[in-house]
Amino acid sequence: MVNFLMASTQFWKEKKLEEMTKDEWESLCDGCALCCLIRLEDVDTGEVVQSNIACKYLNLNDCRCSDYENRKKNVPDCWKITPENIDKIYWMPDTCAYRLIYEGRDLYDWHPLISGNQKSTHMAGISYIGEMVSEDEADIDDVI
Repeated sequence: MVNFLMASTQFWKEKKLEEMTKDEWESLCDGCALCCLIRLEDVDTGEVVQSNIACKYLNLNDCRCSDYENRKKNVPDCWKITPENIDKIYWMPDTCAYRLIYEGRDLYDWHPLISGNQKSTHMAGISYIGEMVSEDEADIDDVI
């Protein structure tokens, strides 16, 4: 797991996504887990609606994957975000650091790399922590 201490340098301003080390890349994830929620897409309009139903591998208490290293093996349609595909993942939240950096924007002040607090994303109300339901236990009435 990546250490969420405040970054000593703002590498995301100095490097392109493809130039980042593995640790730098991983530290961009703010832990919102919005990419781990099940989305529904209207085939006619292309509109994507995000549910509050999370992948069964998501730890609902800390918004981290419980088997991150094997996520693609466990869930074949899980998106592994890379510099090569970030432009194709159109449903990424506007707050996603990968998307922000790709679009030439800066991180929000609540991002753990800026705040130095691993829980700042949750404190800012960006994640669905406390509102998610695991897909293993989901009921249609739980969907928001």
